[in-house]
Amino acid sequence: MLEKADLGFLRQALEKLDEGFAALPEDSRTPADAKRLVEVLTAAAERLQDNYPYFHPLYAGQMIKPPHPVARLAYALAQWINPNNHALDGGRASSAMEKEAVAGLAEMFGWKEHLGHLTSGGTMANLEALWVAGQLTPGKTIVANEQAHYTHHRISGVLQMPFESIPCDERARMDVRALEARLVKGDVGTVVVTMGTTATGSVDPLAEILALKEKYGFRVHCDAAYGGYFGLAGNLADDTRHAFDHIGDADSVVIDPHKHGLQPYGCGCVLFRDASVGRLYKHDSPYTYFSSKEMHLGEISLECSRPGAAAVALWATQMLLPLVQGGEFARGLEKCREAAAEFHRRIANDTRFLAAFVPELDIVIFAPSAASVSASSALSRQIFEAAAKHDLHLAVAELPVRFFRMPEGMKQDRASLTCLRSVLMKPEHVEWVARIWEILAESTDEVLGKTI
Repeated sequence: MLEKADLGFLRQALEKLDEGFAALPEDSRTPADAKRLVEVLTAAAERLQDNYPYFHPLYAGQMIKPPHPVARLAYALAQWINPNNHALDGGRASSAMEKEAVAGLAEMFGWKEHLGHLTSGGTMANLEALWVAGQLTPGKTIVANEQAHYTHHRISGVLQMPFESIPCDERARMDVRALEARLVKGDVGTVVVTMGTTATGSVDPLAEILALKEKYGFRVHCDAAYGGYFGLAGNLADDTRHAFDHIGDADSVVIDPHKHGLQPYGCGCVLFRDASVGRLYKHDSPYTYFSSKEMHLGEISLECSRPGAAAVALWATQMLLPLVQGGEFARGLEKCREAAAEFHRRIANDTRFLAAFVPELDIVIFAPSAASVSASSALSRQIFEAAAKHDLHLAVAELPVRFFRMPEGMKQDRASLTCLRSVLMKPEHVEWVARIWEILAESTDEVLGKTI
């Protein structure tokens, strides 16, 4: 099942890389003990078998998308150099590639001028965005959708900045009326707008929030770690499309190429519309930045050492699959949306299940029908386990009851429901929906038959 044929391409690329260092004298490095090396690698392969098959379409659980072959190969290629993109001394070529790749991400949001760099992931990227916000609006409160990623609350604590959650509506999007009621107090410095929540893929109403910015004055930070690339998709609902069309009006944006950007972990990115915020990063490092008058990426980053290989992989992927509407990359996102819509349609038309709202991106949440919320929650876990025995891997989430269409007479003995969650983030999921549904239906019947 694992792709192996492309290893030959890596050898070709390594030979080309080796040509650049042909003039160096031979060193006396002792070659690795081949027998022992194979033994250890084989042992590692055996240990790695203890994993869910994240690469397979029947894995539809958490947000784990296999990297594109070109990203995997480019990352491996760079490991023979092992560049560090903190300073140009450690990674001249990979630093230039990072700047080009990040500019491509910024252009996706309509930004020709920007400041940005890659990070180890969305958490670090969001930390930098909120750190900058705190420097510009000291002492003011950060607010986010109650369904936003927990990292914002935790980061605010690390930065010692006040944080509050804003209630969401029945589609898990930030409630704009609740937000305005909070804004009238006058002490909100930053509103975090989530462009694709982790649990449901819901998109906050960015345009309406930007209108409130004009009235109350605050920074807008878009956490587009999961959903940011979907602005390229041509099959979004109108209100979702409207939100994505305004990302370029935000003050800062975070996007994770290691999610829908087809990259290995970890690869996040933070972008600022106003490049002058770079002054906030100013620091002295007499032993690091002496080799070039050009900007070193470490001068605009809170992180120090960062893998240049991540930049090489992202650059190569964007060269092969340009970030343009209507292109191959965008069509892949559209297939994910199509798969989620079809899976939701089947659930909504089956009385065995409780459907939630129509998915905005590619995440579907649902639960089994039962006499009570508690009973439905128990069945969710049983179906999750039964499906896994048939090689269908879903996820379990705890979400508010009001997100679901509750039938008349169902006892709501809990405020939250343990539900099933499916992330259909592989383009090939659109061809596998029927098989996924078949296994889900069979597993559900097995569970329901045992409980009757």
